[in-house]
Amino acid sequence: MIWIDGTLVSKGESGVYGERVVQGYRVWDPYRSKYAALATKRKQRDLDLTPDMKVLYLGAANGTTVSHVADYVEVVYAVEFAPHPMQDLLMVARRRKNVIPIMADAGRPEQYAPLLEQVDLLYQDVAQPTQVAIAIANLIFLRPDGQLILMLKTRSVDVSKDPKEVATGAAEELTAAGLVVESVDWLAPYHLDHAALVCRKVQK
Repeated sequence: MIWIDGTLVSKGESGVYGERVVQGYRVWDPYRSKYAALATKRKQRDLDLTPDMKVLYLGAANGTTVSHVADYVEVVYAVEFAPHPMQDLLMVARRRKNVIPIMADAGRPEQYAPLLEQVDLLYQDVAQPTQVAIAIANLIFLRPDGQLILMLKTRSVDVSKDPKEVATGAAEELTAAGLVVESVDWLAPYHLDHAALVCRKVQK
């Protein structure tokens, strides 16, 4: 990943959402993107994006983060369910041919299974009470030793519980599903009550 004076950037066609440009690179704002927030806090530790990577992105929304990820990797399969954000995502895909937009429910991976191949990174940003179960259901697409990054919006899971308790419970579920939870990173001050669970799929 590319850093300029401590700022995360990506190399690609600009003007996706009014982002700043520095020395010809697009600024990847951690306040606009949870992936950028995680990368900024970790400073690339076990979090690099490479040109040969295939990514399945669940909860693509309007394509803000998708566009930056696509600047780095071979292909991004971007799943989004809501019609309005999908319109914006389609615009991103027109300008970035390595973005494959898929309008489907991330909780029903059988809907889009025929369109996919094995991926190196499964990235999920779906703010649903069942977001952990959704991640587990999509592990079928993640290659052995591949990485899952789950952006856990704790208040969407259970607003009555302490966010750390919710994150602990999510980590336990992911471990039971056969993943190794490598880290739990809180995204404050960029995104409050959000934890990024970085996991590895164990080879069998």
